[in-house]
Amino acid sequence: LVRLMESGGASVQTGGSLRLSCEVSGLRYNYQCVGWFRQEPGKQREGVARIFMRSGNTDYADSVRGRFIISQNNDKNRIFLQMNSLKSEDSGIYYCAARNDAVCPLDLDGWRYWGQGTQVTVSS
Repeated sequence: LVRLMESGGASVQTGGSLRLSCEVSGLRYNYQCVGWFRQEPGKQREGVARIFMRSGNTDYADSVRGRFIISQNNDKNRIFLQMNSLKSEDSGIYYCAARNDAVCPLDLDGWRYWGQGTQVTVSS
């Protein structure tokens, strides 16, 4: 049973920082990849960042590159998303997702497991 549980969502002012956490359990396969996605009401869900847990290889959406950092703890059971220099357009529900594939793109196809989401609101 794969379980993903997000936490850390909050309301923050523009320019501030926030760190999200995704607790991961049951993901024990040859390839393990965890990603962060976000969605605003009426908008399409989009990929934000992802990490291959075995290698630590990361990838980011152009909109967050240089501002966000995805990482994992030493036990590889928590995935973090450090968000800096937050903008109003960063607002949305942030979801943690996982897949077991040799490739791990940030599009929406192929992500099998999802958390319940955590709300991030960035205001002026």
